Amino acid sequence: MDVKYLNYILAIANRHNMTKAAEDLFVSQSSLSQYLSRLEQELGTPLFIRSKGELSLTPAGVLYVEAAQKVVKIQKDLYQNIAALSQKGRIRVGVTSNWGLRMLTEIIPLFREQYPGIIIEITETSLPAFKKALTEGTLDVGLASDVSTVPYGSLVQVLREEEVFLAISMFHPYALTHPSGTPITAEEVKANFTGDNLLLSKKGASLRMIGDQFFDACGFEPVAVCETNNISATRSMVAQNAGVAFISESCSVNRNHIAYYPLSPAMKRLNLVVRQKDWVLNEPEQAFMDQILNYFKQNTEHPYLAEKYSISF
Repeated sequence: MDVKYLNYILAIANRHNMTKAAEDLFVSQSSLSQYLSRLEQELGTPLFIRSKGELSLTPAGVLYVEAAQKVVKIQKDLYQNIAALSQKGRIRVGVTSNWGLRMLTEIIPLFREQYPGIIIEITETSLPAFKKALTEGTLDVGLASDVSTVPYGSLVQVLREEEVFLAISMFHPYALTHPSGTPITAEEVKANFTGDNLLLSKKGASLRMIGDQFFDACGFEPVAVCETNNISATRSMVAQNAGVAFISESCSVNRNHIAYYPLSPAMKRLNLVVRQKDWVLNEPEQAFMDQILNYFKQNTEHPYLAEKYSISF
């Protein structure tokens, strides 16, 4: 049962604006506008009144939205009832950060003991693609790092905050005179790393947003030699003194070869768990969510020493 296009109309009705609805749905405004026009032609009546940059429902639109809401609820209830018959199903999990993968390797075996009939389908993805997948309903739940909870509305929970470090090789001249763990200011970065290559995360990633903000604050334009969201590759290049990078607490391993400097003022990102708005939480799904939350109740030490965990990424 595909209710994607019904959700298009519900989004327009909720936002009262085509541009904002398109942003929420991660589709182009032109595509959304064309779909609405085709639907109104098919129905032979407008669903929205366009006035002063705002869209409001016509009487026909009110009827359509009420019916769409009922159909979406029918789908939700149907899937819930089918899943409840045998406690078999699939949980589609999106992951943007390595801490999420590390956590899943620990909780999935425990979850499988309790619910052997449930398949956990894991998708590693970028943050922009993660947001789009949640909106489109191709993920049920996600583990992500972001700088804000705003894009996710009420369906997000903050698991923990983690600091972001400037990571450099132990063989870098700065590391030879400044102990790892010493806070570093934007001015110090500008003074000591102007000629260094920068290993950047790709646009849209939380570390890239934090890095851009940090460099903007000191008017520093570093030389970028690589853009990748593969943190293992980034760490390897840092260890070999091929460049400097921003690395989060949860990925700050290999301290024998890499020095990590907290930024001053401190810059942090949020570790989040986000539900897809139509995801039905039967007993297994709720148990899965509970395991995620319980994991972070037990693993919130500061500083977060990634090396203590048996599996590293």
